[in-house]
Amino acid sequence: MLRITIIACLLSISNAAFALSSITIKADTIESDVVIVRKAALVIDLHANPIIVLAAEIKPSADNNWMQAKLSCNVPRNLNDGTWSCAHGLVQAERIKLPFSLNVLPQSKGFSADLSVQEASFSDEAGLHAAEKLSGNLQLNVTKDGNGWRWHNVLNWTGGEMFWQPFYVANGGHQFIASGVFEDGIITFDSANINIKDVGQLSFDGQMRLKDYSLIRLNADLPNLELSAAYPLIFKPLLEKTAFNNIDVAGKAALKVTIRDAELQMFDLHLNDVDISDKNNKFSFYKVNANIPWSYDDARTVSLAYMSGSLLNLPLGKTSISAEVNRYSLTSPNVTLPILDGALQLSDVSAARIGGNWHWHLGAKLAPISMPDFSLALKLPRMEGKASAEIPQVTYTHGMLTTDGQMVFNVFSGKATVSNLVMQDPLGTVPKLNLDMSFRYLDLGDLTRTFSFGAIEGKLDGDVGNLQMQNWKPVNFDAKIESSPGKYPKKISQRAVENISALGGAGAAAAIQRSFLRFFKQFNYAKIGLSCKLRNDVCQMSGVESTAGGYVIVKGSGIPAITVLGYNQTVSWSDLLGRIKRVIDGNTKAVIQ
Repeated sequence: MLRITIIACLLSISNAAFALSSITIKADTIESDVVIVRKAALVIDLHANPIIVLAAEIKPSADNNWMQAKLSCNVPRNLNDGTWSCAHGLVQAERIKLPFSLNVLPQSKGFSADLSVQEASFSDEAGLHAAEKLSGNLQLNVTKDGNGWRWHNVLNWTGGEMFWQPFYVANGGHQFIASGVFEDGIITFDSANINIKDVGQLSFDGQMRLKDYSLIRLNADLPNLELSAAYPLIFKPLLEKTAFNNIDVAGKAALKVTIRDAELQMFDLHLNDVDISDKNNKFSFYKVNANIPWSYDDARTVSLAYMSGSLLNLPLGKTSISAEVNRYSLTSPNVTLPILDGALQLSDVSAARIGGNWHWHLGAKLAPISMPDFSLALKLPRMEGKASAEIPQVTYTHGMLTTDGQMVFNVFSGKATVSNLVMQDPLGTVPKLNLDMSFRYLDLGDLTRTFSFGAIEGKLDGDVGNLQMQNWKPVNFDAKIESSPGKYPKKISQRAVENISALGGAGAAAAIQRSFLRFFKQFNYAKIGLSCKLRNDVCQMSGVESTAGGYVIVKGSGIPAITVLGYNQTVSWSDLLGRIKRVIDGNTKAVIQ
């Protein structure tokens, strides 16, 4: 609906010859469903080279901010088929400066127009949309066709930069060519091509209802997408809160999409020799090839394969995965992921999208992997033995991974068990981990040789309860290690005593150096134990027994025997880690006071 509330027409007449020299038309308010115009003034200069000057304040109907608009056009001598040349157009507001030129050629059933924008700039108050030195041109042809209008356009973005939350485009060189029909508030794209420089070309046809911008139908084809250019421009802004927000990617992709009544009906994604690597070394996949079809109506088979990769620094071998996708669910009976010399075997894999979130369920079994290879991959001291695990059920939902069952690792001639494992956002920016862990009958000889701690003979048990980690750093736990029950040789070397002293019992090292005990290379002990309750970056320390001034870490037995005492009952966690590192690095010396 168009409504003009006040119109004034003024005729300027020369006093000499009463000749008409200009016409001025003013409108107080012009309203439509889309735009509102106020203080409009149209001045027609009727001299030898007539011009039309239009000035007004305009704003979208749903907006509160007014813009100043001004346009000056040369009037053609033949109004029916002459070109209207408007060289000095300007739309300006507090945060908008849009200089433009416009040429319009009337035709029998329509018109053609050529619009050029030169170094335009705009921004909004929230800073979510902005442009600088934006330049481009639009060629538009419009012809009356029955009750509608048939149109064809060529839009070239030639220069300048633009930010449109969350996307940022630094340079021009992009093109949009389309043709179709506009009728009854619906715009139909018979054919359209968007060419994004260095990224690829998108072809589509479809219909859109302009009132609510809803898609009635869309068929889109992106046959040759260059991922190295597309990732920073298109995908990275959409993945900022995911595990894929800081990656390098290369390779090709192809995508087809069908939408009906604003609902996705079908897509088909192909990946060709794609390399993906996280810049923080969390994961990598190389030579990824995939065929990922999806249909709202029919079940489809998905296939994905990669030649190699890594996950949290663990090498991944050549892998091929197949699954069935049925609308919003996915199933696969078996998936094998080679890791080092073993494999992670997933069984009864199922996933469903409910309420906008994916929920995963599966069983997992870790075929034995070499601990020497495992420790080398994670840059840990060399550990002997094999690690294996079997978990009846793993669940992943709302970014949370939980397990039902235990993971068992055969290490240091004993067993380590992990239970109650919960991971939140494991590949995200701040991953969180909760678990309980216990180990039984670890061989102290293997353990101390691995960490260059000094020789200790014996067996060790341990429990770590309510371990909480943030970004892979402990923030809470209740940990206790102690000698395993039973009869077995129990010996400790002088170097091991010195290293234990560095953790909390410096008096033992001093006692050795001040007495005849310094002539012995090893000592007998009855039991060894140490505990730490970590809260707020402070460890509350204790040992196998309490004393008046501290606690017993090593309780001696027989001849020669030695008892190691700890005196620091509260220790900063970062300080304790520093002490442990110095012990492992072999930089610890006895402290004599």
